[in-house]
Amino acid sequence: MRSVTLSATDVGYATIAELGPRLQRREVSPVDLTRACLERIAAVDTQINAFITVLAESALQAAEEAERDILHGAYRGPLHGIPIAHKDLYWTRGVRTTAGSKVLADFVPMEDAAVVARLKQAGTILLGKLNTHEFAAGGTTDNPHYGATHNPWDLRLIPGGSSGGSAAALAAGLCLGATGTDTAGSIRMPSHYCGTTGLKPTYGRVSTYGVVSLAWSLDHAGPMARSTEDVALLLNAMAGSDRRDSASVERPDEDFTADLQRGVRGLRLGVPRSYFNAPLQPAVEAAWRAAIDTLVGLGAVPVEVDFSQLDDAVDVGMAIVRPEMAVYHAAWYAEHPDDYSPELRERFAVAHRRTALEYITAQRARERIRGDLWQALARADVLIVPCVAAVATPIGAAEEALTALGAAMTRYTYPFNLSGFPSLALPCGFDGQGLPIGLQLAAGPWQERLLLQVGHAYQRATDWHRRRPPLAA
Repeated sequence: MRSVTLSATDVGYATIAELGPRLQRREVSPVDLTRACLERIAAVDTQINAFITVLAESALQAAEEAERDILHGAYRGPLHGIPIAHKDLYWTRGVRTTAGSKVLADFVPMEDAAVVARLKQAGTILLGKLNTHEFAAGGTTDNPHYGATHNPWDLRLIPGGSSGGSAAALAAGLCLGATGTDTAGSIRMPSHYCGTTGLKPTYGRVSTYGVVSLAWSLDHAGPMARSTEDVALLLNAMAGSDRRDSASVERPDEDFTADLQRGVRGLRLGVPRSYFNAPLQPAVEAAWRAAIDTLVGLGAVPVEVDFSQLDDAVDVGMAIVRPEMAVYHAAWYAEHPDDYSPELRERFAVAHRRTALEYITAQRARERIRGDLWQALARADVLIVPCVAAVATPIGAAEEALTALGAAMTRYTYPFNLSGFPSLALPCGFDGQGLPIGLQLAAGPWQERLLLQVGHAYQRATDWHRRRPPLAA
């Protein structure tokens, strides 16, 4: 295989879309890519703490196998030989899956999660398992058992959560793709805080079999990367029905890269006049409105939309998540209560005070919220809304800036979990301190191709997703 010398930083900040064809042409070696990522992890992750487990030996073995396959003409596609990492909620056969907890510190699954198996079949190389908020139950990835993950743009700040390890690893150039989960915003919030790209697919699009659950009626599994095109390539491998997942929906096979080049001319862009437009930090609002202007400049048609049924979305979501989480953890918690952090023990206490009536009422409220989004999407093809009201905040004080604004961290993400509609987060700027800002694009069910089309058009016109944090210099 003809080998092109690439530094660990060059590899870490290349895209899957760029490297895939070079791997196919044998210009770049999977072994060299994997070694470069492992070198980068060794050099940088002591500052970031994105990984709970690094699998250097098995990753290099898998890379050698990928290299042999490619040399012998058995190229599997654009993910073959690409080094990635999984959020440590995903079962990995023979490799511990901690869920960021003490309870599962020694849990070694006997099989892979559905997504892990699909990505392995596509030829990806597993570098390791990524840090997460304990049992995915929070938005900071300030983990009491494995240490806090730090934002690569400012090590004093949170990377978001619960997929904070995934977003931080991507922003720090430690891997080329990652998996995340999203129950209230846990793919999109870290993408916003770390300047990366992440997709919460339609509920049922991607199997959650073999993923440690937070709340089964809201959980989504999805891809995270640094570009929309890379997210599309990952989704191609991840999507598909699975009879082991009761929420999985059988759909025709799709190529999520098929419409990336179509642009946005003539598409109706839904701009909210209510709910999503306040409160926001001034820099966040300015970046969001500049993104609207960019897409309008590319030919999208702005359409104002209103929302009247979303004001209690966060409360509705919490009324569902906490009881479902308490049920999922009932046996573990009864046996090992002291292995849970005080934060989670308090959440269980709150959950046990909720009534079945409150839970069922919240589940029924989802139809009202879904109807409000449908009404907006009758006027617009795609909604463009903020992701989080503020930029990243200090570790240990994550809620302060949002509380000052009067906004919950999940205010702008929860509606799309409650509805099950797909939502794409991507970077759209920086504040005066150099901290990333993200936006969300959302559409109706099964419209991931449309979201990726719009996201790719935006990223072709901007370079926010190409920016690197200071530690990458």
